[in-house]
Amino acid sequence: MKALYFTRHGQTVWNVENKICGATDIGLTELGHEQAIQLGKELKARIDAGEIHIDQILASPLCRAFDTARHIAEETGLPLREEIRLKEQNFGKYESTPRDGKEFHEAKKDFVCHYDGGESMLQMSQRIYNLLDELKQDDKIYLLVAHNGIARFMQSYFVDMTNEEFSAFGIKNCALLKYEI
Repeated sequence: MKALYFTRHGQTVWNVENKICGATDIGLTELGHEQAIQLGKELKARIDAGEIHIDQILASPLCRAFDTARHIAEETGLPLREEIRLKEQNFGKYESTPRDGKEFHEAKKDFVCHYDGGESMLQMSQRIYNLLDELKQDDKIYLLVAHNGIARFMQSYFVDMTNEEFSAFGIKNCALLKYEI
Protein backbone atom coordinates (compact mmCIF):
# COMPACT_ATOMS: atom_id res chain seq x y z
CA MET A 1 0.00 0.00 0.00
CA LYS A 2 1.06 3.54 -0.72
CA ALA A 3 1.31 6.05 2.13
CA LEU A 4 0.58 9.75 2.20
CA TYR A 5 1.83 11.97 5.02
CA PHE A 6 0.38 15.25 6.22
CA THR A 7 1.53 17.90 8.66
CA ARG A 8 0.21 21.25 9.74
CA HIS A 9 2.50 24.28 9.72
CA GLY A 10 4.35 25.44 12.83
CA GLN A 11 2.91 27.90 15.34
CA THR A 12 1.89 31.41 14.23
CA VAL A 13 1.14 34.55 16.23
CA TRP A 14 -2.54 34.16 15.37
CA ASN A 15 -2.45 30.57 16.66
CA VAL A 16 -1.20 31.96 19.97
CA GLU A 17 -3.87 34.67 19.89
CA ASN A 18 -6.58 32.09 19.03
CA LYS A 19 -7.43 33.81 15.73
CA ILE A 20 -8.53 32.23 12.47
CA CYS A 21 -5.70 32.60 9.93
CA GLY A 22 -7.49 31.20 6.89
CA ALA A 23 -6.10 32.62 3.65
CA THR A 24 -4.41 35.51 5.50
CA ASP A 25 -0.66 35.08 5.08
CA ILE A 26 0.59 34.97 8.68
CA GLY A 27 4.20 33.99 9.41
CA LEU A 28 5.64 31.55 11.91
CA THR A 29 6.67 32.48 15.44
CA GLU A 30 10.16 31.57 16.64
CA LEU A 31 8.62 28.47 18.21
CA GLY A 32 6.94 27.69 14.88
CA HIS A 33 10.34 27.70 13.14
CA GLU A 34 11.75 25.48 15.89
CA GLN A 35 8.81 23.05 15.58
CA ALA A 36 9.39 22.75 11.83
CA ILE A 37 13.12 22.16 12.23
CA GLN A 38 12.46 19.55 14.91
CA LEU A 39 9.95 17.74 12.70
CA GLY A 40 12.49 17.78 9.88
CA LYS A 41 15.11 16.21 12.16
CA GLU A 42 12.65 13.55 13.34
CA LEU A 43 11.66 12.71 9.77
CA LYS A 44 15.32 12.53 8.71
CA ALA A 45 16.03 10.06 11.52
CA ARG A 46 13.02 7.93 10.57
CA ILE A 47 13.94 8.02 6.87
CA ASP A 48 17.56 7.09 7.64
CA ALA A 49 16.36 4.23 9.86
CA GLY A 50 14.16 2.91 7.05
CA GLU A 51 10.97 3.42 9.06
CA ILE A 52 9.38 5.67 6.44
CA HIS A 53 9.96 6.73 2.86
CA ILE A 54 9.00 10.08 1.34
CA ASP A 55 9.75 11.11 -2.25
CA GLN A 56 8.66 14.73 -2.26
CA ILE A 57 7.22 17.52 -0.11
CA LEU A 58 4.23 19.47 -1.43
CA ALA A 59 3.45 22.70 0.40
CA SER A 60 0.85 25.42 0.57
CA PRO A 61 2.14 28.73 -0.82
CA LEU A 62 1.18 30.59 2.38
CA CYS A 63 4.39 31.52 4.21
CA ARG A 64 3.56 29.71 7.46
CA ALA A 65 3.24 26.38 5.61
CA PHE A 66 5.91 26.99 2.98
CA ASP A 67 8.48 28.03 5.60
CA THR A 68 7.62 24.91 7.62
CA ALA A 69 8.12 22.79 4.49
CA ARG A 70 11.37 24.60 3.68
CA HIS A 71 12.76 23.77 7.12
CA ILE A 72 11.74 20.13 6.70
CA ALA A 73 13.32 20.01 3.24
CA GLU A 74 16.55 21.53 4.55
CA GLU A 75 16.76 18.93 7.33
CA THR A 76 15.80 15.92 5.21
CA GLY A 77 17.19 16.81 1.79
CA LEU A 78 13.79 16.05 0.22
CA PRO A 79 12.68 18.00 -2.84
CA LEU A 80 10.03 20.66 -2.18
CA ARG A 81 7.34 21.91 -4.53
CA GLU A 82 4.65 24.54 -3.98
CA GLU A 83 1.10 23.22 -4.49
CA ILE A 84 -1.46 26.03 -4.75
CA ARG A 85 -4.37 23.69 -3.99
CA LEU A 86 -3.00 23.22 -0.45
CA LYS A 87 -3.67 26.88 0.37
CA GLU A 88 -5.90 27.26 3.42
CA GLN A 89 -9.58 27.98 2.97
CA ASN A 90 -10.61 31.63 2.75
CA PHE A 91 -12.96 32.08 5.69
CA GLY A 92 -14.14 35.52 4.56
CA LYS A 93 -15.59 37.58 7.41
CA TYR A 94 -14.25 35.10 9.99
CA GLU A 95 -10.57 35.69 9.18
CA SER A 96 -8.81 37.11 12.29
CA THR A 97 -11.81 36.34 14.53
CA PRO A 98 -11.65 33.90 17.50
CA ARG A 99 -11.13 30.28 16.39
CA ASP A 100 -13.46 29.00 19.07
CA GLY A 101 -16.29 31.42 18.27
CA LYS A 102 -19.71 29.80 18.38
CA GLU A 103 -20.89 31.48 15.17
CA PHE A 104 -17.84 30.23 13.24
CA HIS A 105 -18.21 26.73 14.67
CA GLU A 106 -21.78 26.59 13.39
CA ALA A 107 -20.91 28.21 10.04
CA LYS A 108 -18.34 25.45 9.34
CA LYS A 109 -21.24 22.98 9.24
CA ASP A 110 -22.90 24.86 6.35
CA PHE A 111 -20.98 23.43 3.41
CA VAL A 112 -22.30 25.87 0.80
CA CYS A 113 -21.68 29.10 2.78
CA HIS A 114 -19.06 31.50 1.37
CA TYR A 115 -18.54 33.33 4.69
CA ASP A 116 -19.24 36.71 3.03
CA GLY A 117 -16.47 36.68 0.46
CA GLY A 118 -14.68 33.44 1.29
CA GLU A 119 -14.61 29.91 -0.08
CA SER A 120 -17.30 27.34 0.66
CA MET A 121 -16.54 23.93 2.14
CA LEU A 122 -17.77 22.36 -1.09
CA GLN A 123 -15.32 24.41 -3.17
CA MET A 124 -12.53 23.55 -0.77
CA SER A 125 -13.34 19.85 -0.81
CA GLN A 126 -13.34 19.82 -4.60
CA ARG A 127 -9.80 21.18 -4.85
CA ILE A 128 -8.40 18.97 -2.06
CA TYR A 129 -10.18 15.80 -3.21
CA ASN A 130 -9.03 16.44 -6.80
CA LEU A 131 -5.44 16.81 -5.60
CA LEU A 132 -5.65 13.60 -3.56
CA ASP A 133 -7.16 11.74 -6.51
CA GLU A 134 -4.19 12.85 -8.63
CA LEU A 135 -1.60 11.90 -5.99
CA LYS A 136 -3.08 8.40 -5.76
CA GLN A 137 -2.35 7.83 -9.44
CA ASP A 138 1.45 7.93 -9.31
CA ASP A 139 3.97 5.85 -7.39
CA LYS A 140 5.44 8.67 -5.27
CA ILE A 141 5.00 9.06 -1.53
CA TYR A 142 4.31 12.65 -0.52
CA LEU A 143 4.45 14.75 2.60
CA LEU A 144 1.82 17.48 2.36
CA VAL A 145 2.53 20.57 4.45
CA ALA A 146 -0.54 22.73 4.88
CA HIS A 147 -3.14 23.92 7.35
CA ASN A 148 -5.67 22.80 9.93
CA GLY A 149 -8.57 23.35 7.53
CA ILE A 150 -6.84 21.16 4.95
CA ALA A 151 -6.38 18.51 7.67
CA ARG A 152 -10.19 18.28 7.97
CA PHE A 153 -10.53 17.50 4.28
CA MET A 154 -7.65 15.04 4.35
CA GLN A 155 -9.30 13.18 7.22
CA SER A 156 -12.73 13.23 5.57
CA TYR A 157 -11.25 11.84 2.33
CA PHE A 158 -9.98 8.75 4.15
CA VAL A 159 -12.44 8.42 7.08
CA ASP A 160 -16.22 8.78 7.21
CA MET A 161 -17.16 11.68 9.50
CA THR A 162 -20.32 13.35 10.70
CA ASN A 163 -20.64 17.10 10.13
CA GLU A 164 -19.92 17.63 13.83
CA GLU A 165 -16.78 15.45 13.69
CA PHE A 166 -15.65 17.28 10.56
CA SER A 167 -16.21 20.69 12.12
CA ALA A 168 -14.34 19.75 15.31
CA PHE A 169 -11.41 17.91 13.66
CA GLY A 170 -7.97 19.46 13.91
CA ILE A 171 -4.33 18.65 14.52
CA LYS A 172 -1.56 20.34 16.48
CA ASN A 173 1.16 22.37 14.83
CA CYS A 174 3.75 20.10 13.16
CA ALA A 175 1.87 16.92 14.11
CA LEU A 176 2.32 14.17 11.54
CA LEU A 177 -0.53 12.10 10.12
CA LYS A 178 -0.18 9.04 7.91
CA TYR A 179 -2.82 7.77 5.51
CA GLU A 180 -2.79 4.49 3.60
CA ILE A 181 -3.95 4.68 0.00
